[in-house]
Amino acid sequence: MADKELSFNDDEFIVSKTDLTGRITYGNDLFISISGYSEKELLASPHNILRHPEMPKVIFKLLWERVQNGKEIFAYVKNRTKDDNFYWVFAHVTPSYNNTGQIIGYHSVRRKPTIEALNTIKSLYHTLLNGERTGGITTSLSILENHLSQLGKSYDQFILAL
Repeated sequence: MADKELSFNDDEFIVSKTDLTGRITYGNDLFISISGYSEKELLASPHNILRHPEMPKVIFKLLWERVQNGKEIFAYVKNRTKDDNFYWVFAHVTPSYNNTGQIIGYHSVRRKPTIEALNTIKSLYHTLLNGERTGGITTSLSILENHLSQLGKSYDQFILAL
């Protein structure tokens, strides 16, 4: 049955790694099972194979800007499974480095988000998506920046306080 929300336990973590272009190079058992794809289908596929259409593009813009510049980011993400179900995660994405300090890929550890955090995020993402539909990613970014300014918080302060 499509469009069903899936979940996982509070003590479980979804882990994946990608190369510099976002192609999956590793996924733990939970990542593979919840995605609905086989390991073979996931490996070398772009990570955005899991992107849910209800995810604001501006969040991924921020994510990519951060990790490509060697910084970590936390984000709430709604993912889509192979059979069009979905699941929410609280993701911590970091760059991976080789022994000479060059970024060689990205590592993401995801945990189950709290209901309270999701209530806030779902409302915000709905507003961001409406902005994207009418004015593109620039409008969505402006909405996010205005929201954060009204709260008097940076993106990180906002996300980590949820």
